[in-house]
Amino acid sequence: MHIYKVGGAVRDRLLGLPVSDTDWLVVGATVEDMHAKGYRPVGTDFPVFVDPHTGDEYALARTERKSGRGYGGFTFYASPDVTLEEDLIRRDLTINAMAEDEHGKVYDPYHGQDDLEKRLLRHVSPAFAEDPLRVLRVARFTARYAPMGFRIADDTLSLMQQISASGELQALTAERSWKEIQRALMEAQPQVFFQVLDACQALEQMMPELHRGPLCLAALQQAAAHAQPLHVRWACLLGRLAPEQVKAVNKRLKAPRECQELAQLTSQCLTLADSALELPATGLLELLQRFDVYRRPQRFEDFIAACEMTALGDGKAAYPQADHLRSAAAAARAVDAQPLVQAGLTGQALGEALKAERLKALQP
Repeated sequence: MHIYKVGGAVRDRLLGLPVSDTDWLVVGATVEDMHAKGYRPVGTDFPVFVDPHTGDEYALARTERKSGRGYGGFTFYASPDVTLEEDLIRRDLTINAMAEDEHGKVYDPYHGQDDLEKRLLRHVSPAFAEDPLRVLRVARFTARYAPMGFRIADDTLSLMQQISASGELQALTAERSWKEIQRALMEAQPQVFFQVLDACQALEQMMPELHRGPLCLAALQQAAAHAQPLHVRWACLLGRLAPEQVKAVNKRLKAPRECQELAQLTSQCLTLADSALELPATGLLELLQRFDVYRRPQRFEDFIAACEMTALGDGKAAYPQADHLRSAAAAARAVDAQPLVQAGLTGQALGEALKAERLKALQP
């Protein structure tokens, strides 16, 4: 039995980057061997085990064969006779197809270190084209390593275009697609992810609304530069689409509720926020009510952030509407309902009196 570090842990160490997760590959072992050493099996697709003491995952060396459509359409073969080279050749990129033994020796049969030096994302073998998920993964890696000057090899981009043309992307589940999109959105240059998808004709299949509509990549880039959270980045990306388009994208990809809500509201209210300095008190109050700023103040703050990032993406030096909107929200929230209740107002009468007091508070 031989155990190797594989994939990202080797790649990032060679790049001088922090290593957050370590994946291990076990060559020359059986399922029974792993059980005997106390490792717990996880999943059912192929033999992966967890070390109960460290939580690290150990996978038996395996080969795979295409047997159906999509990400899950593979048959796996794990056996002690599967070699290290046979396991590594099934991986996506050469820079992910390296292994390191316990002594620090790097095994690099497919020249991943050369491609690290060349800042090149290159597929390991023609089998790359069998897995449509790799289109998203390579786009995500490009977004991650773009600050270091990485680019996609021409022949790899050509394979990605072939995958897009084959219709295989349609076989990806919404959950699997969103997982990659979510990770890409949190990279240092997430706009690169969508640029790559557009370049290989995948964007028009997966998110046709973005392909045909206004791509707010500059807003997304600003959101990343200002370390905005996931739902704000998502709202920046979709903010200039029509509300019905945002609804369609959210439904297709099954985005988390917080992402869906903020993107939908940003699409509906971005123009209103941009004109906030000219809005009368009634218009301001209507905007605040739509966000339920009394019970959910953070959602309105996130909306302001999305508007501000969009303005910065448009090349504006500042967004004075942000402070105006924050002041309006604070003034409306400061209205105390208690005196009105003590005066005996209830139901609709209380609601109308509260609205009147808030309008007074919003008067210039």
